[in-house]
Amino acid sequence: MSDAAETNEPDQRQAPAALLRMLKLWVWFVERIEPSELQVTLAWAGVVGFLGAVASIAFRWLVNTVHLLFTGNAANGIAESFAHLTWWQRLLTPVFGGAIAGVVIFFGTRWRGEVTTTDYMEAVVLGDGKISLRLSIIKCLSAMFTIASGGSIGREGPLVQLSCVLASITGRLRNWSTPRLRLLVGCGAAAGIASAYNAPIAGALFVAEIVLGSLAMEIFGPLVFASVVATLTVRGFLGGNPLYEIPPFQLNSTWEIVPHFFLGVLAGFVAPWFLWLLRWSERLFARVPAPVYVRLALGGLAVGLLAVMRPEVCGNGYSAVNAILRGDWVWQSLAVILVFKMIATAATFGSGAVGGVFTPTLFVGSSLGYLFGYGLRHFGLAPMASPSAFAIVGMGAFLAATTHAPIMAIIMIFELTLDYQIILPLMLGCVVAYYISVGLEKNSIYTEALKRKGAGSFRRQFADLRVRDLMKPESVFVAPTAHFAEIGQKFIANRFNYLYVVDDARHFLGAVSLHDIKSYLNEPQLAELVIARDIMHERFPAVDPNVSLSEALEKFARHDGERLPVVASADGNQLIGSISKTDLVLALAGAAKPHAPAV
Repeated sequence: MSDAAETNEPDQRQAPAALLRMLKLWVWFVERIEPSELQVTLAWAGVVGFLGAVASIAFRWLVNTVHLLFTGNAANGIAESFAHLTWWQRLLTPVFGGAIAGVVIFFGTRWRGEVTTTDYMEAVVLGDGKISLRLSIIKCLSAMFTIASGGSIGREGPLVQLSCVLASITGRLRNWSTPRLRLLVGCGAAAGIASAYNAPIAGALFVAEIVLGSLAMEIFGPLVFASVVATLTVRGFLGGNPLYEIPPFQLNSTWEIVPHFFLGVLAGFVAPWFLWLLRWSERLFARVPAPVYVRLALGGLAVGLLAVMRPEVCGNGYSAVNAILRGDWVWQSLAVILVFKMIATAATFGSGAVGGVFTPTLFVGSSLGYLFGYGLRHFGLAPMASPSAFAIVGMGAFLAATTHAPIMAIIMIFELTLDYQIILPLMLGCVVAYYISVGLEKNSIYTEALKRKGAGSFRRQFADLRVRDLMKPESVFVAPTAHFAEIGQKFIANRFNYLYVVDDARHFLGAVSLHDIKSYLNEPQLAELVIARDIMHERFPAVDPNVSLSEALEKFARHDGERLPVVASADGNQLIGSISKTDLVLALAGAAKPHAPAV
């Protein structure tokens, strides 16, 4: 007998009483609960949601602390702090913060490990789900200095980054397969969005609709669970009030919804120009022959010059949006701030600053909607209209137009306001803006970056995956002469429902089911006489490594297990690994994306 067979040969035939008790308990657990890999994934999605929320809270505290060091002002909001600074402090603070952020990137990127990916969308859409911890820390530190010094960029970027890298580390520590690791990183992104905006549904939809491109429950379920856990955790520490408070809204007549249709048209036309401005700024700063810290300092200088005149351009625009919804500004001032804010956001984004443009996009949309509603009321076209209501619809419509994700935009704005009365004009505005925008600009706010990294070719390769690309080479097996004690020990150690039986040359002979050993648990004397050959299923389904994933899924449709053996028919039915049903389903869901991701 070969060494492999000798390795599987037990030292004694008698099954210890403790082993029998453990087997009874495990069989009872499997028969009544039988957790699948999808259920295990769901549980770990909750863990990722909690970790993402804790990281979100910690990052907010760090930003506030660094902002206090920069400005010496603890006012509620970055824009409010800048309003209390002298003109030269408004000018120099973003420059100083941008320079530090650039220095962090310049020196920090030299501190590399084996994994170099930091973009969570690249890891989920294009890669294997692995995100660099070292480089993620560098990016988040850089973002912290940019945000704390008044850069016109959102904090949702680093919040999502932290949550995703924690998810990636969790999955890698558990040695998860690529499809499950990619899903877990997606759960991290959902948790990051949910914790940033107190919006669990939108957090899940953001990743499902925009990043993963699938609403299959195998994917959407873990995303929802991670978002809910993250939101509950943040609410436990920071409270559960809606992010934006708006005055009561009500449609007095059906005709009042018509202006919101035209607001959607306006947002759909303006959004492509906003995207063009961001890309033009990127190209402009890319031509500057200087290190990254110089470019970020120049971006900060642009923000500082604008802040000297209007400090409201600083920060992500959150406090400015609340002021718009309260009607605190006259239209002339708001029009100026809108132009300044778009320039400041383009300068910060184009200079290479780390952060998100999600919240600044909300500001642009709300300003556009408020000015539109004010104009209607001023010219008597909608005398009863509330500019604040148009601001809310404008936020959603502009978000839908820039991200090309109208469902996410509708849910996001609804969760931000928690006002159901706004839902009808909001739905209309978002859908109209989306259709107008995609007619003028095929790429969304993030699509072009992913295309440059090869999203299209990767998806085509992903659609052509075979079983050999997803299988795990290691598999649990026993020899046909293995005794009951060894079989029981393998079941307890590996938590599988089937053990594969192979001969000395590792030719697949069949499988032993956990349920088949149940009848021997109460008969220790009989169990001593049983070997694997006596109780194995000889006609057990197996998968060839060269078949497509769709063919493999048909095999699973006729099998109740979570895994199937992968057998190379050309090599005499040699067992070369196993494939998981969960990995298969997740891979097929990813390959079925109808288009490139929208962000």
